[in-house]
Amino acid sequence: MMSLTSRLARPATLSVARRTFAIGPASGGEISDELLGRLGSLSTQALVDGLWVMGWPSAQIDGARALAPGMKCCGRAVTLNFVPARPDIAADKPAGGESPEYEAFEKCGPNEVLVMASVGPEESVGGDIKFLRLKQRAIGGLVTNGSVRDTDEIINYGFPCFSHSTTARQGPAAMQPWECNGVISVSGTTVRPGDAIVGDQDGVVVVPAKVAETVYSIAHGREEIEEIVKEELIKNPGPPGKFYPFMSGKVKVESPLGQLLAKHGITPENSNQFEGSADW
Repeated sequence: MMSLTSRLARPATLSVARRTFAIGPASGGEISDELLGRLGSLSTQALVDGLWVMGWPSAQIDGARALAPGMKCCGRAVTLNFVPARPDIAADKPAGGESPEYEAFEKCGPNEVLVMASVGPEESVGGDIKFLRLKQRAIGGLVTNGSVRDTDEIINYGFPCFSHSTTARQGPAAMQPWECNGVISVSGTTVRPGDAIVGDQDGVVVVPAKVAETVYSIAHGREEIEEIVKEELIKNPGPPGKFYPFMSGKVKVESPLGQLLAKHGITPENSNQFEGSADW
């Protein structure tokens, strides 16, 4: 019988027409702590824009919002997938501390975010007793498209938590944890173990590990430009239409925006935001 536990050491496979494809964590795309810090310094909007410019699919997890004001998280994804409850699945799931959910807990630390794929937005993925272990592990955050119980206690635990909502529901009646560190879908967004997960008051974004450095480069450049435009509009109030909209990699040197950026030392020679200078 196929193991329900982690595929991190031995990736799960999908056989199609006698060809086998690895679907575990990304190879050659490990995100360093240093890059995590840089990604975490950016807004979720800038990161979404960066992936959009590159033509990647939707990156935001629409079903996860901050449990309390001021919460922000940034870390590498450890994933946990739930499936609808069924007696034989409940019987086959490893018991106690061997359960996939506790396996996932132990893989988390300050630079990891636990991403839990619920079977529905109102279903409980856990509460204070289970999540006490996440506090002890000092995890970087918890993200789910489901709901959480014991809200006040979870907030007191101090780690950032992003969920669809809160609930008094009893989770195991509806679903069972099935797999740790597989590729999951959360609100229609794919999450792969090791991806960067960044959350703030606007939501949660998934940055694929393999392109994280490029996404940072684009997003950081966009944020620099937006700060310059905002500063200019504060000094000289007026409609922002002369500067917007702009597309990273397509800013024209002779445009009003290009000329404004040049005054601040941003040119095609030192920025990938201009027409013909993109590196993606």
